Amino acid sequence: MILMKQRRLFLLVMAMVSPFAVAAGNVEAGKLVFTSRCASCHQIGASAHGGFAPQLNGVIGRTAGSTIDFKYSPAMKNAKLIWTEKNLRAFLHAPEDVVPGTKMRFYGMSDDKKIADLLAYLRSFQ
Repeated sequence: MILMKQRRLFLLVMAMVSPFAVAAGNVEAGKLVFTSRCASCHQIGASAHGGFAPQLNGVIGRTAGSTIDFKYSPAMKNAKLIWTEKNLRAFLHAPEDVVPGTKMRFYGMSDDKKIADLLAYLRSFQ
């Protein structure tokens, strides 16, 4: 009986904590996501610059299509979008739905935990 109550309490606490843990993300796990899914096109860090894709330093809060060292598609330049975490999360999930006509060759991520981790990593370069 006591074990049953402890188990229920544990499950209740986990149900309440889990959404916050996913929303916060893990920087180290996000670095792995960036390395495996983003780094072939994007750069981030002290020496980052636009190349095949725009650099991502300070991306959270930045206007889409606004860095000067990358030539954006007309769709991205005209998106009139601020990269909030909410907008980035939606874009990472389904880029074409957020910016129709984007030339970014990325078909999206369905794993909300990986997206949260990636956002945590991007936040570390604000």
